[in-house]
Amino acid sequence: MQPIKLSVNVDHVATLREARKIDQPDPVLAAGLAELAGADGVTIHLRGDRRHIKERDLEVLRRTVKTHLNVEMAATQDMLRIACELRPDMVTLVPERPDEVTTEGGLNLLHAKDVVRNAAALLAEHEIEMSVFIDPDLSQVKAAAEANAKTIEINTGRYCEAKKTEDLEREYQSILDAARMAAKLRMAVAAGHGLDLKNVGPIAAVGEIRELNIGQSIIARAVFVGIERAVREMIEAMAAGRARGE
Repeated sequence: MQPIKLSVNVDHVATLREARKIDQPDPVLAAGLAELAGADGVTIHLRGDRRHIKERDLEVLRRTVKTHLNVEMAATQDMLRIACELRPDMVTLVPERPDEVTTEGGLNLLHAKDVVRNAAALLAEHEIEMSVFIDPDLSQVKAAAEANAKTIEINTGRYCEAKKTEDLEREYQSILDAARMAAKLRMAVAAGHGLDLKNVGPIAAVGEIRELNIGQSIIARAVFVGIERAVREMIEAMAAGRARGE
């Protein structure tokens, strides 16, 4: 089984910066520290309202990230234009509502398949990988393949929020089934949303999942121990989970 990768989302560093509308803390510096600690990639979400990450952050990160830069965005003409101009390594298409605190669920490809298929063609022309953030539902996995997505990111939110054992087992099984179907359809599989040191192990144990995108829990932990230690702790927890899955 291949080692599992970690992409660190630095949005919440920018959220803290924007609380005072100043230039610190800098998400670009946070991204560099995460890479130095062993992260395999950096993830940011460029929202339509620019509530945290700004276009300048993306511009600087495109020049400075040494690993793999993944940009989450809505599948709008404006966002796709920015992506094609700045050319991150990957674009992950996500649903977006102006009044949400954070992404609340996966993209419904049963309603957006044509939009995603067109986005896939445009991004491919500019040599940008495309992923879609979807709920662990087999119909969504199938729709992702039909929309020409090469990678899916499975929403682990319901798994992370489950309190009862039966709910946790059901949500974990849905993630497992979705990952296995995606692999059979020759799509790469990532996962993320709500993962922390306590719940990441079983997800990391799923052999079909090649990468986890984690932000809030790492940045929250970094307040007390620093970004480099917080990233290393997560990498260790993921590696332990992976080993249990072998």
